[in-house]
Amino acid sequence: MMNLQDVFYNWLSIKVVADSRPEDKAAVDTFAFFDEILKEDHQISDAAAEVIDDSYVVTFEKDGKQNTLRFSKEYIDSLYLSILSEPKYNEKPR
Repeated sequence: MMNLQDVFYNWLSIKVVADSRPEDKAAVDTFAFFDEILKEDHQISDAAAEVIDDSYVVTFEKDGKQNTLRFSKEYIDSLYLSILSEPKYNEKPR
């Protein structure tokens, strides 16, 4: 089982992509996969993320308690930026 911080890193990285590219089925499906891991393997509920200064702040509930994790915005956005810089991922379907 992946540790909680690693799952949240993946969840948040792909959430940024899926939110920015809702037509990208692979991104949306991958986000759903990591969301399910959070819920099923780690019993996480009410996960949400917001940008505060140069960080993403993730809040969630586990075992009836509110928790917070903070990730570097630059670190999380790197997946999305690498997708944007790759022309083959930015072609429109014909």
